[in-house]
Amino acid sequence: MERRRSNDAGREDTTRLVASARRGDEAAFLELHRRYRARIEALALHMLGDADDAADVTQEAFLRAHRALPRFEGRAEFFTWLYRIAVRLCLNRRRDRRRRAHVSLEDPRIRRAVEVDAPGDPRRALELTESYARLLAAFDALSPTLRTTVVLVTLQGLTHPEAAAVLGTREGTIAWRIHEARRQLTAHLELDTKIEASARRRAEQLRRMREGEHPFDRMLAHLLPEAT
Repeated sequence: MERRRSNDAGREDTTRLVASARRGDEAAFLELHRRYRARIEALALHMLGDADDAADVTQEAFLRAHRALPRFEGRAEFFTWLYRIAVRLCLNRRRDRRRRAHVSLEDPRIRRAVEVDAPGDPRRALELTESYARLLAAFDALSPTLRTTVVLVTLQGLTHPEAAAVLGTREGTIAWRIHEARRQLTAHLELDTKIEASARRRAEQLRRMREGEHPFDRMLAHLLPEAT
């Protein structure tokens, strides 16, 4: 009950700030920027995987919101409207650039997650870095629709009704997208694990052949390609 009252009070305060900003109160808009900048930048970072791109999209989202604010009629909540702007910018940015073939271990999404989950533990950080890289590779392979839905619901913490409002769809569709994204992520990670295990077996076989005594084994080992 207390949390609901707090949320309601927050919405009322945001509504007042939006009304003031629409009348030209720059201080009110700066307060809106302060409240929502971190969430919009996190959204952009998860969708784009690049800190510079995320910062650019965040800045552009607020510039567009500022220009369009006089036309904002309040039929949706301000944060819903702002999220729509940011999501469209992220999707456009991804379409405009070549899709990455892999996830770098220096990906800022990985660095930030490891800083939170393994502070001061280099060994654990290395394990998590490799695991998170596999997970992000699977995540980036999702369709833009599924990826955006996952970011909003599981990473940004939006409810299904809130995510549906941002994406202009129904709650049931959001639930299906989350289910389908989980299915695809699981399948991708299982395949990745099988490929990795096969590569390890191949490398071990080559090692044993090169250490063998029979000259034919050594020749065959050197003719075969290295496992990657």
